[in-house]
Amino acid sequence: MTHATGSFEVKTIPQPAEDVAGGAAIGRLLLDKRFQGDLEAKSVGVMLGARTPVQGSAGYVAQEVVTGTLKGREGSFVLQHYGVMNKGALEQIVTIVPDSGTGTLTGLAGKMTIVVENGAHTYDLDFTLP
Repeated sequence: MTHATGSFEVKTIPQPAEDVAGGAAIGRLLLDKRFQGDLEAKSVGVMLGARTPVQGSAGYVAQEVVTGTLKGREGSFVLQHYGVMNKGALEQIVTIVPDSGTGTLTGLAGKMTIVVENGAHTYDLDFTLP
């Protein structure tokens, strides 16, 4: 397993939300990210999120296509996100979609941890390459 770290900026572009039964709402955001560090890349993606009437409880799923270099190897890959917040406690899984790697990132596999502190975003990526 190889380790990569760095930071990223994310720009979100809200799309119209849809109210559904029971007081929940489903929203959609377009994502535009720039990664720095061991991953020098940009990404575009889509996020769907659902919030509930209970403060701090929500969920989201997202997919983004990342294009650039990872520790000097060039190509692209897809990240898939799954997140649930239960009254403020976050559970999040971000996985590289199997067989999504291209170029010299073909065969890339792994998981990413995202940390947000004081508005700053960082990533920690554990990955393997053939």
